[in-house]
Amino acid sequence: MTHDDFAAEPIPGLPERLPAGEYIIWQGSPDHKALAREALSLRWVAGYFALLTVWRIGASSADYPLNVSVMHGVPFVVAGLVACGLLYLVAYVQARATIYTLTNKRVAMRIGAALTMTLNLPYTWIGTAKLDLRPNGTGTLAFELIGDSRVSYLMTWPHVRPWYMTRTQPALRCIPDAENVARLFAEAAETRISAPKVTRAATKTGVSAVAAE
Repeated sequence: MTHDDFAAEPIPGLPERLPAGEYIIWQGSPDHKALAREALSLRWVAGYFALLTVWRIGASSADYPLNVSVMHGVPFVVAGLVACGLLYLVAYVQARATIYTLTNKRVAMRIGAALTMTLNLPYTWIGTAKLDLRPNGTGTLAFELIGDSRVSYLMTWPHVRPWYMTRTQPALRCIPDAENVARLFAEAAETRISAPKVTRAATKTGVSAVAAE
């Protein structure tokens, strides 16, 4: 299911060349701004430090003049800016290191900034997909795996559906034009799953015959 990508990629986002009959229908990466907001909770962190700053200024104003009280809130503002800056940087690096790929046979996710891996999800492993669409057009397309197919939540975060830890759902996080990507996925998956599987079956005469399943 996974492949460590320490060698050069023959195709961007894929650890090896596609086999005969398989082709790419879409490739993309997360929007780093949306990733910072949704996966790394940038707005919540900013709001938390804003509340701390207001609280510190309010507490100090009981004993000090307003200008001094405001100065007491400056360290919280600086700490908040540093924390938000680090989160934004992490989101940017994650987005730059990530390439999502849809082919006519599978979903491939090249993820990880420090330790890069490729997650391969054949359409036959995917039971359902859920699209979380945002007003600006970005969205997250999460995949519910069936059978014994499992992935690690910690190893694949933030490229997962949030809080689904028992049965981790890998996801294309914060992708632009998410509705169109979901449509491409649905069409490719339906075509792949409905395609007949051709095998050779033995006959009573000992001659192989072609059978479709």
